[in-house]
Amino acid sequence: MAVLEFEKPILELEKKIVELKKFSFEKKIDLTREIEKIEERLEALKGEIYGNLTPWQKVQIARHPDRPTTLDYIQMIMSDFIELHGDRLYGDDKAMVAGFVRLEGKKLAIVGHQKGRDTRENLERNFGCAHPEGYRKALRIFKLAEKFSIPIVCFIDTPGAYPGIGAEERGQAHSIAANIREMFNIRVPILVVVIGEGGSGGALGIGIGDRVGMLGYSYYSVISPEGCAAILWREKDKAEEAARVLKLTADDLYRLGIIDEIIEEPLGGAHRDPLMAGERIKDFILRNLSSLEGVGIDELLENRYQKFRKIGIISVQEK
Repeated sequence: MAVLEFEKPILELEKKIVELKKFSFEKKIDLTREIEKIEERLEALKGEIYGNLTPWQKVQIARHPDRPTTLDYIQMIMSDFIELHGDRLYGDDKAMVAGFVRLEGKKLAIVGHQKGRDTRENLERNFGCAHPEGYRKALRIFKLAEKFSIPIVCFIDTPGAYPGIGAEERGQAHSIAANIREMFNIRVPILVVVIGEGGSGGALGIGIGDRVGMLGYSYYSVISPEGCAAILWREKDKAEEAARVLKLTADDLYRLGIIDEIIEEPLGGAHRDPLMAGERIKDFILRNLSSLEGVGIDELLENRYQKFRKIGIISVQEK
């Protein structure tokens, strides 16, 4: 498992515990008390480090190479996945996966960005940066879900939509804008979960929903910290400062009313206990689907519109 710079003191203690257990077993010496003391120190250190993460450190966890992906969560908590391919106009985008699943017997449409595990997979998945055909594929699934009255779940995990010349020639901006427009009018419940990176319009292209949740160590922002640093300071080394001023963490966005819920991750990130993270996402989906079941379609669409219409409004108390 990859280790981030600020996690190295934790790794050192974990190694020491493993070594002591091995030594105790091989030499048949009882070191239980010594090991327990180090384990207590380890838990205290984890609480101290992960309880005081900076926004930039949370961005690093959101990008962790071992972090569970859309397909990982589908495999963990869902069943009967039928993946659909292509936008029926140009081709199939492997950076966006889409199809239909069952969750606790409920039929759902699922759409999500997909990254790879290694260099080969990331090249195949374009590092989770979708092309226009990916967003058009997503919209095709949304329309199918609407036709058959099936709720929709979207998993966001992208640095941003792919900015290449080919993508722009095929209508990248139009595809994202069309998705945003159409998602406000899809006549079934839509749930959105930011599971890792939530970058720019690439995230918004599947980000309009009746309930929006974020995993605790994920981020959601109009631009990446590096992009912001390059524009504001013309120095990519200012990314850490940019992460702070962008207010991109789940805590920031919940406080600002942009998301509805923070989905707590296992200590250290979803990659440390994927099954626990998956169960918490599952709970978020089932609870919110249940709360939306009795809402009429017209009321659902009006609430969805008002939810996003209010974002960015700041109340200033007059003196």
